[in-house]
Amino acid sequence: MWSNFGYQAAKDMILPDRAYAFFSHTHKAQKENMPLLEKILAKRVSLYDYELIVGDHGKRLLAFGKYAGRAGIIDFLCGLGQRYLSLGYSTPLLSLGASYMYPSLAAAKAAVISVGEEIASQGLPSGICPLVFVFTGSGNVSHGAQEIFKLLPHTFVEPSRLPELFGKVRNLNSPARTSKRVFQVYGCVVTSRDMVEHKDPSKIFDKADYYAHPEHYNPVFHEKVAPYASAIVNCIYWEKRFPRLLSTQQLQDLMRKGCPLVGISDITCDVGGSIEFVNETTSIDLPFFRYDPLTDSYHHDMEGNGILCSAVDILPTEFAKEASQHFGDILSQFVGSLASTADVSKLPAHLKRACIAHGGALTSLYEYIPRMRNSDTEDISDNLANGHSNKKYSVLVSLSGHLFDQFLINEALDIIEAAGGSFHLVKCQVGQSTSAMSYSELEVGADDREVLDQIIDSLTSVANPSENHVIISQEMNKISLKVGKIQETVDTTEFDTKRRKSVLILGAGRVCQPAVELLASTGSSSSRQWYKTCLETDFEEQNDVHVIVASLYLKDAEEIIQGIPNATAVELDVTDHGSLCEYISQVEVVVSLLPQSCHVVIANVCIELKKHLVTASYVDNSMSMLDEKAKNAGITILGEMGLDPGIDHMMAMKMINEAHVRKGKIKSFTSYCGGLPSPAAANNPLAYKFSWNPAGAIRAGQNPATYKSQDETVHVNGDDLYYSAVRFRIPELPAFALECLPNRNSLIYGELYGIGYEASTIFRGTLRYEGFSEIMATLARIGLFNAEAHPLLEHESRPTFRTFLYKLLKIDTEAMDEAVIGEKEITERIVKLGHCKDGGAAVKAAKTIMFLGLLERTEIPVSCHSAFAVTCHRMEEKLAYSRTEQDMVLLHHEVEVDFPDSQHTEHHTATLLEFGKAKNGKMTSAMALTVGVPVAIGALLLLVNKITTPGVLRPIQPEVYVPALDILQAYGIKLMEKTE
Repeated sequence: MWSNFGYQAAKDMILPDRAYAFFSHTHKAQKENMPLLEKILAKRVSLYDYELIVGDHGKRLLAFGKYAGRAGIIDFLCGLGQRYLSLGYSTPLLSLGASYMYPSLAAAKAAVISVGEEIASQGLPSGICPLVFVFTGSGNVSHGAQEIFKLLPHTFVEPSRLPELFGKVRNLNSPARTSKRVFQVYGCVVTSRDMVEHKDPSKIFDKADYYAHPEHYNPVFHEKVAPYASAIVNCIYWEKRFPRLLSTQQLQDLMRKGCPLVGISDITCDVGGSIEFVNETTSIDLPFFRYDPLTDSYHHDMEGNGILCSAVDILPTEFAKEASQHFGDILSQFVGSLASTADVSKLPAHLKRACIAHGGALTSLYEYIPRMRNSDTEDISDNLANGHSNKKYSVLVSLSGHLFDQFLINEALDIIEAAGGSFHLVKCQVGQSTSAMSYSELEVGADDREVLDQIIDSLTSVANPSENHVIISQEMNKISLKVGKIQETVDTTEFDTKRRKSVLILGAGRVCQPAVELLASTGSSSSRQWYKTCLETDFEEQNDVHVIVASLYLKDAEEIIQGIPNATAVELDVTDHGSLCEYISQVEVVVSLLPQSCHVVIANVCIELKKHLVTASYVDNSMSMLDEKAKNAGITILGEMGLDPGIDHMMAMKMINEAHVRKGKIKSFTSYCGGLPSPAAANNPLAYKFSWNPAGAIRAGQNPATYKSQDETVHVNGDDLYYSAVRFRIPELPAFALECLPNRNSLIYGELYGIGYEASTIFRGTLRYEGFSEIMATLARIGLFNAEAHPLLEHESRPTFRTFLYKLLKIDTEAMDEAVIGEKEITERIVKLGHCKDGGAAVKAAKTIMFLGLLERTEIPVSCHSAFAVTCHRMEEKLAYSRTEQDMVLLHHEVEVDFPDSQHTEHHTATLLEFGKAKNGKMTSAMALTVGVPVAIGALLLLVNKITTPGVLRPIQPEVYVPALDILQAYGIKLMEKTE
């Protein structure tokens, strides 16, 4: 078996009547590789191609890309340290070695982390700052490089913000402040839309058009990005038909203008390719050369003028053990079947698809190869240019999609030939991987106009399948179709008018099902009337909303949609850019219920494909920076459509704006919110249970807070939050005491509402039952929330929970009889160690420790390496809701308003109290309802064009919150308002 062997070597080594598996690069009829295929067929050989071993989702199962990215960036950082030293700057990068110098990937990462800690503590010399790394592309190679880069203290910047960053940091480093150091590096990810622009200024970038007609675009990377880059990490696939990322002349012009570029890591290793002046590949032991653009000369040392360049073409071998293990583990799953099965038809589907030739003959899936080879591309292009065709009627048909890896080209050619037509290949541009789409132009001809019409109709039906002929989970098996003038006579409007509106929901967690239920019910007779009342519109039958639920694990998505009409479950890895684009392209609105870190990637795809996006997460800086792009694309990115943030914002804005309409002035704004067990379910010492990840909940509780009290700004450190509880009771609610922890960004969101300039008190807090905070504070002091790796958990032999607790409490097991250690002894130990001054709090903490099972003699799982992980593991087991237990959501706003010419202050309150609901023996949590329903409402408002403002929005405009609150009420989520 070979991997990336030279083709001549491969040809010479092929023996007759054998079976081989390697990367052959023949399945797309690549002209330069056809001699190899001919040799394989002549020698009666069976050929399996690694590149074609893909899962049902279309993603390659054998690949090295991430390892290339990881090794490439580590080597590059090492080289940059040496290069900066030659330029007179000492940096923490000097302590970093090349990838191959470390015994493992984990050790290399640890070294990068150590460098990052030094940057964070000592900073970087001002003369090289801002240190900006530009990553090109969004595939596995780029992701691998970014994975390592993110181990350094960093901030990612949108390409459009580079000039602003450059000016800001350089101002800090002005001559008057030469001692100023910068304690982070900056990253910038660019894709094709940042590299080129349409030659017609009136047209915006369109990815599909760019891939089909790159000649219509001019390069702009050298003008808009490169002038601000310190280092470029090149990870893009490139063909000669595309503009170069950076030409020799462009670099020469940049360096004359004082560009800060110091180095380029060309991980793609395209000699003379997207980086024109990279004229050779380099080796692991000599990974760098220096190119001097001003003298157009090449050197192999670090001293002197020029740009440091690396282009190692075997980077994954630097992590030989991990990369081989990764590749071998997957390959070993296939070897048995390949070695023991002579009959190809009996192989598993993914291996059968990977068999290009068997016994010297092409398999049926690859019979298109000679058909494409028989079409002389250059001759046909000339004929078309001259208006010649060998058929009476002809039309140019453009096909794009997964033509080769999903064998869609076979289907298209079969349709043409079965109808008696002919085809000639005019243009063929193949994607580099299964995640990339291919593009072909065919001249389709027929002597009979009706035959040609029939062919076009058949191709159109494949490209635009009706609901009865395709399921959404097969969307990758579709092609996009464009035809010439003759297609203008075909009426395709029926496909659009009868197509249902579609929403893609990414993520199949706890809050997903209520969102699916609301959206999928829009066409039902029970829902139509109140939708019409709230939205002043109606959903006709053909416009029912079809919901696609996508999850990394298909089973999770299938469980969500069980019993829900108009819903489909699909498997999707959002890191697979091609698949993500494929699904997003099929819908009108995308709802992301994934972690916040995923939103920017999804948002960029939505911008590219001009699709709306809704999330329930805070709109952070990275999302805010997409505002201009979203406006240019004419789409809306609506964030904070959950409970908190979400309903809290909408209720607050309604109260505040109503007061402002009456010329009132906000005197104070106080807000409380919390997800709690119902009183009956608060049956443990913490009186708390987790409806989401315990680790996330605990980390959120440790965030710092800022709020305003009587015109005084109060800052609370994260470590102090558990110790600063405020006990209170809310009138007319169930009579139990609660305590409130100040929430992070409290003051910021008060100012967001437009009241920061006038309110003397702005406070937002998180609700918990009485006693929660003092228990959590005690557990924190004991060390149970320490996230650092613990020495006791580093060995293969695992300690018990009891042994680990004794270590934290400094209990000498030899001096104390284990049999007598219980709640009383733990309480005494907590007080003796000074973790708790109040004996009552110590008792509660001890009860909690006992309840969590931290005295059990069972071994701690191997996945737990810190006290924090141990505690979260126990909490996830012990503090989960049972199938019949209800949770509770409580949201309460208090607004004091002063009015002109009035002697009194009005006190306005708004309260939401929601309990989990049981349906068909299954409990839907109140938290899931109050997050899932608002996010679905956001998608619904976009579907019916009730939200028309483009850009990045929060639900603080009347355009959003007025209809959203109406639908919440109609859907049964009651909001109680009162004025005194």
